Amino acid sequence: MSNSVGHNLLNQSLFQSKINSSGIPANTLFQAKSVHQVTAQARKSPISKKFCGNTLNVQKPKLAMGSCRPITAIPLAVLTTDPPSNQQLAGKFNLDGNIEMQVYVNPSTPGSATQVDICVAYSGDSLTLHWGGIKDRKEKWVLPSRHPDGTKVYKNKALRTPFVNSGSNSLLQIEIDEPTIQAIEFLLVDESQNRWFKNNGDNFHVKLPAKEKLISNASVPEELVEYEAARTELLEEVARGTSIQELQARLTKKNDGGKLEEPSGSDTKAAKKSESKKVRTERIQRKTRDLTRIINKHATKPVDEAKFVDEKHPTKPKPLTAVELFAKEKEERDGGSVLRKNIFKINDKELLVLVTKPAGKTKVHLATDFKEPLALHWALSASKAGEWSEPPASTHPQGSVALNGAVETQFRPSFTDSTYEVQSIEIEIEGESFKGMPFVLNASGNWMKNQGSDFYIDFGVERKKAQKDTGDGKGTAKALLDKIADQESEAQKSFMHRFNIAADLVNQAKDAGELGLAGILVWMRFMATRQLIWNKNYNVKPREISKAQDRLTDLLQNVYANYPQYRELLRMILSTVGRGGEGDVGQRIRDEILVIQRKNNCKGGMMEEWHQKLHNNTSPDDVVICQALIDYIKNDFDIGVYWKTLNENGITKERLLSYDRAIRNEPNFRSDQKDGLLRDLGHYMRTLKAVHSGADLESAIQNCMGYKDEDLLRFVLEHVEDKNVEVLIEGLLEARQALWPLLSKPHDRLRDLLFLDIALDSTVRTAIERGYEELNNAGPEKIMYFISLVLENLALSSDNNEDLIYCLKGWDQAQNMLKSKSNDWALYSKSILDRTRLALANKAESYLRILQPSAEYLGAQLGVDQWAVNIFTEEIIRAGSAASLSSLLNRLDPVLRKTANMGSWQVISPVEVVGYVVYVDELLTVQNKVYSKPTILVAKSVKGEEEIPDGTVAVLTPDMPDVLSHVSVRARNSKVCFATCFDPNILADLQASEGKLLRLKPTPADIVYSEVNEGELDAGSTDSKEDTPSLTLVKKKFTGRYAISSDEFTSEMVGAKSRNMAYVKGKLPSWVGIPTSVALPFGSFEKVLSEDSNKAVAEKLETLKKKLKDGDFDSLKKIRETVLQLAAPHQLVQELKTTMKGSGMPWPGDEGEQRWEQAWTAIKKVWASKWNERAYFSTRKVKLDHDYLCMAVLVQEIINADYAFVIHTTNPSSGDSSEIYAEVVKGLGETLVGAYPGRALSFISKKNDLDSPQVLGYPSKPIGLFIKRSIIFRSDSNGEDLEGYAGAGLYDSVPMDEEEKVVVDYSSDPLMVDGNFRKTILSSIARAGSAIEELYGSPQDIEGVIRDGKLYVVQTRPQM
Repeated sequence: MSNSVGHNLLNQSLFQSKINSSGIPANTLFQAKSVHQVTAQARKSPISKKFCGNTLNVQKPKLAMGSCRPITAIPLAVLTTDPPSNQQLAGKFNLDGNIEMQVYVNPSTPGSATQVDICVAYSGDSLTLHWGGIKDRKEKWVLPSRHPDGTKVYKNKALRTPFVNSGSNSLLQIEIDEPTIQAIEFLLVDESQNRWFKNNGDNFHVKLPAKEKLISNASVPEELVEYEAARTELLEEVARGTSIQELQARLTKKNDGGKLEEPSGSDTKAAKKSESKKVRTERIQRKTRDLTRIINKHATKPVDEAKFVDEKHPTKPKPLTAVELFAKEKEERDGGSVLRKNIFKINDKELLVLVTKPAGKTKVHLATDFKEPLALHWALSASKAGEWSEPPASTHPQGSVALNGAVETQFRPSFTDSTYEVQSIEIEIEGESFKGMPFVLNASGNWMKNQGSDFYIDFGVERKKAQKDTGDGKGTAKALLDKIADQESEAQKSFMHRFNIAADLVNQAKDAGELGLAGILVWMRFMATRQLIWNKNYNVKPREISKAQDRLTDLLQNVYANYPQYRELLRMILSTVGRGGEGDVGQRIRDEILVIQRKNNCKGGMMEEWHQKLHNNTSPDDVVICQALIDYIKNDFDIGVYWKTLNENGITKERLLSYDRAIRNEPNFRSDQKDGLLRDLGHYMRTLKAVHSGADLESAIQNCMGYKDEDLLRFVLEHVEDKNVEVLIEGLLEARQALWPLLSKPHDRLRDLLFLDIALDSTVRTAIERGYEELNNAGPEKIMYFISLVLENLALSSDNNEDLIYCLKGWDQAQNMLKSKSNDWALYSKSILDRTRLALANKAESYLRILQPSAEYLGAQLGVDQWAVNIFTEEIIRAGSAASLSSLLNRLDPVLRKTANMGSWQVISPVEVVGYVVYVDELLTVQNKVYSKPTILVAKSVKGEEEIPDGTVAVLTPDMPDVLSHVSVRARNSKVCFATCFDPNILADLQASEGKLLRLKPTPADIVYSEVNEGELDAGSTDSKEDTPSLTLVKKKFTGRYAISSDEFTSEMVGAKSRNMAYVKGKLPSWVGIPTSVALPFGSFEKVLSEDSNKAVAEKLETLKKKLKDGDFDSLKKIRETVLQLAAPHQLVQELKTTMKGSGMPWPGDEGEQRWEQAWTAIKKVWASKWNERAYFSTRKVKLDHDYLCMAVLVQEIINADYAFVIHTTNPSSGDSSEIYAEVVKGLGETLVGAYPGRALSFISKKNDLDSPQVLGYPSKPIGLFIKRSIIFRSDSNGEDLEGYAGAGLYDSVPMDEEEKVVVDYSSDPLMVDGNFRKTILSSIARAGSAIEELYGSPQDIEGVIRDGKLYVVQTRPQM
């Protein structure tokens, strides 16, 4: 490797050199990236590097000091002094690009101080070292006891020591005596000019060699030193207290044959020869960690809607600034079209540049609210954008001074009648000869630029893409996206402009919350996928792009540190932007291509064109071009390989020609150039990726070397190309776990560690994809292990990852069950697989909600290709670990189903039918539709609370509604075939059969389907509009009582739900608990509505009910809202209070008026549920008179359940009356009977063997509902238990207090992990069901809970 490129790369991290004969190394850690490093004289021995232990060792030949010139295209002030004697040159640095600094370190000998010499090619006499010492890696400086002459203590925080001037150089020697000082940090300042020299914005940091006195004087026997490099390490071990005998025993232990063993790689870091390239092949030892430590519960806070309302409907317009008022006046005066209008922020002031085109002229108006005198230093660009050409005299405003190639014009106060104060300049240009105007500002000798570059205004007419309909921006941070769209013409000039504009918008995005940062991500992603122009006739230095990247990523890092709820979005933004760096990394792009051309004698043709392109404007395309060149050379200069690499990464011949500096030629190298080009282009690739890639592993590791877990990072780099990826992925995840604590708190290296973590994450994904072949013939244990690895990776990259963590714990449990040969391992694993799929679906839905509206709105604004907009969110998902995880789950699913004898179907309602296939996304969207022909619905989504449309004979779905959900009960009651299909191939075949007539023949575990002729269609089933027998309701009347106890429950006063609870009281075994109940009887709602205090509410309800009868179904929601406006009569409050307290129930009002209001609201919500959509349309279908429907309210004290259950005493799937079927969930039963995703634990129990329950499926529901001691108000209508009509579950039961949603961890739940506990609980549920069925003498549908092992029944009704 050549020293010019090699040193540049290696000096990014750690130099370690032997510098004295005693074997004690001097380790100098430069947390710097120096552009020009020491250049060695020609030699054969290449620099080699390897990782050893926790450091990066570099073995290099002795360098010829002070006699060589750095290779650079920039003039340098070069030191001409000889190096101090007996000292090692630690490195060379360039200050401000053209001043060289050298640092030498001489390690101490016993009794002497460490000596540091600093030499700077600087002739001024006021250069000062601002410095201090570092102890134990702490950031706070300590002040060494030895001070050179002239040193002053600065604010008790630092030392300031003047340099000694020696001709054209400045020299300084400092000595460090304290053994506890491990490093020095410093800055340089020219105090006469207040000019500071920094190390890319940071302190210079020099690690000092360890003190020799820390090493014991004990000698190490020569037979223990296999290589000289090991001596130092052994001495250090002795210094730490290891005895010579212990070393001898460890390193010379004998094997069974009595022969000495070779020292293992773990015995000593230096136990390999420096030239050896042995790779560590053993697995990384993963630490045992509590997975819950990496749970993120940071919920994104909803943005204040008022912010968006104000933007759309401002009640008080924000007053225009002075500069904006000036612009408005000029636009109105000139009357011509506005070509450009930009307002730049300069500190807290504004600078307006307004370009208009009245009457064939170009007018440039500049205005600012600066108060102090200000000069414009400007020129015009004739042939290319950004060039400085002296303007003709006719364009000079009055008082201008012509300089060499430019003009200087003073801003003058604006003489108008305006009430605002600005300084302004007006420049008038005749004709069309000039492309634009570059300029800078000068105030009292201080030059002001646009983020470090010249300001530039383009005079060209902007040719905008035809703008599509952008919609209303709903679900986006519209104001931010509009601002992005307005500034896109400026952003497309170069990456520097785009990144600086993005940096300016970061605070607004952060204030807009989740949707604001989503907008920035969408914009940056459109950029990264080349949907936006990267460079438009603008010459930008690579270091300026790098600096702009650095500024943007620094701001994003700060948001990441302070707003943990947005970290996932911020990681995605960072990965699209790249690392950046203050100047030097970007500048190396220019410098190193020159070195490659010179060293390899390839200065013309394609390489020169690429060099010109790089010089003008580097972009992520350059990474692809470099890779294409490497592939071309590696494949014996096969030009087809060159084009293949380019085309696969989106670069065509036309794109190469479209660059401002076009690449027209193909590469054409000689065979003798092969080795040198491969070596140098390989190193150059690192530089390109360091700037352009946020997910490049090697450059990310180099940036972090010396800070954290270097051993792990070394292991990762050694294995990154392994074909067997399992070991690599373990190492990557161990490194991510070690990084995780450092990413959760702000510190000065956070950005580097973030980019490292992003790179590790990306490498896991690519490794998994590479490892698919490895899994082709793998058993379930291997696939499950890979699933857990990918899931861990996804959890480490996700916000709100609690569900993912509990899925991960579930997979660990499943693997343990498999290893222990548990009979239920496949059944349990299937439940974890289903839950993991639900978690992935939730993540995809979240991305779609957050990102897609912004992609559609901004894409339309910017004219992005519609296909790119349509797949935007899909591509985001596909680029992450979720896609890999989904693929692995699909591999495992059929294996688990086969092992657990589950088949491809779960048949919920087994009815043989014939019908025409119709595919729908959601059952909910068609639940009120009437099909004219018998229809088999294949529905992608079924939640559980939907109605089944008229004319439907079957519903088939991949979704997993509970067997006892409303839609399941409705299907069985209506004799509709209903089943879940687990096989995606079967579902795809059914979807492809849309429009065909199929016959479905179900068995309890399968469905056989076949195409049939219309002649086989049952004539009776063709008429889906046949009359449904009308059900009769008897309208109930108010009996004069607002509240009654359970002893008073009769059919005239309450529904079957309340009466059944009163009936079973005292008739069941003592171990079955029954909660105390009271009720608000039939007619209470109508009586409250008739009160004078509620007259206005009653009138409004009548109006809305008339609209409803006329088909205005939007009135349903308005009716429910109106019911909530009812006031409680005093008599109702008093009667309910007396009845509840008399029954031993707590009275909410005793806790305060607010608690009663909560209870009253819950009662009204139960009444209002008479008009919920599902219930209303259900009663219409069976022709129930909705006006005759009456609602009693059953009042019960809530039992804070550990588990809730529903029992059907006849198996509803098979119709087998000899077995009980039940489902169990954690927490309250609402997750079981409501539309909560996932499955419950299900089991059957033979009635003749109730103590032997058989689990059919383990739970996959991610959410459990829990509540404090409270009251629940249950609906109890006269229409819920009519014969032939399953009305149960149509109306709402409302707790007084809101339930807490808890993400459930099943891995520690005794019902899942304790077989004896599970058997006890499930047996007691089965026995309770049997006892209640025996009491009623008919099959029952029972709901209940378990609390502290005790069973309670909360309601029972006849099974439908």
